[in-house]
Order: sequence, then C-alpha cells, then structure tokens
Amino acid sequence: MFRYILFNKPFRVLTQFTDDTGKATLADYIKIPDIYGAGRLDYDSEGLLLLTNNGPFIHHLMNPKFKVPKTYMVQVEGIPSAESLSQLRLGVELKDGMTRPCEAELVAQPEWLWPRTPPIRERKEIPTSWLKITITEGKNRQVRRMTAAINHPTLRLVRYAIGDLTLDQLASGESKELSEQQLYQALGIKRMTNQHSRHAKTAAPVKAATKRSDSHPHRNQRRRNQNRTGGKIRSGNR
Repeated sequence: MFRYILFNKPFRVLTQFTDDTGKATLADYIKIPDIYGAGRLDYDSEGLLLLTNNGPFIHHLMNPKFKVPKTYMVQVEGIPSAESLSQLRLGVELKDGMTRPCEAELVAQPEWLWPRTPPIRERKEIPTSWLKITITEGKNRQVRRMTAAINHPTLRLVRYAIGDLTLDQLASGESKELSEQQLYQALGIKRMTNQHSRHAKTAAPVKAATKRSDSHPHRNQRRRNQNRTGGKIRSGNR
C-alpha cells in the first residue's frame, strides 16, 4: 500500500533519515518506515516536503517535463526593484544555465509564518523584504542562487506549496497523511496518468495485427502469386 505524507520541515533538519554527524533528520519527526522524500529541501530551508514509498511517483514528480510548480516565500536582503523582479521572471543566468521563466512578486511578510530558531541575522542599516517565487524546475539551491544573481541574497527560504498542496494548518515539525486521490488531484497528475493509459491501449492492437500477418507466410505468398497470375496458382519452379 502506497503512503503519502506531507511534512513541514523545520530549519536545520536534513531531508534524510540517517546521519553520522549528529544533525537532526527526518527520523526525529517521522516514524513511518520505508518512505523517502519526493525531491529535496535544503538543510537550511524550511517548509513543505512530500514523502512516499511510491518510487514511480517520485520519479514522475521529479521529471522536469511535467513542470510541477513549487512556491516559495523568500526573505531577501534589500528591496528588489521592478527591473530586478522582471529579471527573475524572465530567467537569470546561473553557472548551470538559464533558469526557466517563473513567477516573482514582492509581498508582505506572511502572517501565518512561525518564528525561526535561531532567527536570521539582520543588519540594521539594510532593510529586508519578502518575495513570493514560483518555479517549475529544481536546480540545486536554485531560489537562493536566483536572488543572489539579482544582488539580493536570500536570508530565509520557506517552501509554501507543491502544486495545490500547501502548508496551511501545518505547523513547523508537523505532518499529515493524504490519500492517493487527494494527492493526484492536488498535483494534476490524474490527467497525465490517463493519457499514458490511452497510449498503451492504442499501441497494443498494432502489435497484435503485425503478429497475425506474419503467422502464415506461405499462405500470404500464395495470395501474392494469385494476384500476379490472375487468380491461377502456378506450380513448379520457373
């Protein structure tokens, strides 16, 4: 039976179940065996993490061609200009290539956000601001590198949503289980699964027809000979 767990990962928790260095891991919060993260969330990032024991689903979710949107609330140093936000939306150049176009806007600090322990280090002479950024890819530490590319380093990063799955009513360190139907509906995966099923069904008859046409090669050859001779079958070698 497949299980699907939504977890609000606290700051400085590894997205794995074991560690030899004494850092906090998922095992400190999740007691369900044999589940794994569908994607990663950095040690110094917080927020929504999806865990499951469904390997094909993890592969599906992480496949870039499906472009599952992920939304982050990002506290940055300084206040980005309209031009800087436009850069983010159009794509910025990173060491591993251009980022895809994304959604990015200035927002107020979320009212639902919990205090971080320890708090961020703020400099009195430099203000901070919050951005809401939605991306459809998953390069390593991508959001942090994107804000650094426009000269506004990330101070705090919280993943708020994966598709229509959100952190709503899920405190830091808490988890809840979803049914497969709830999960697929929130991620828009049901439609794609049905498409794959239809492709599989239409491909099968073609293969069967090919097999039948090859099953009696001598009979097929006699029919071809009849066509060439006006319906009479010639015997003997030419």
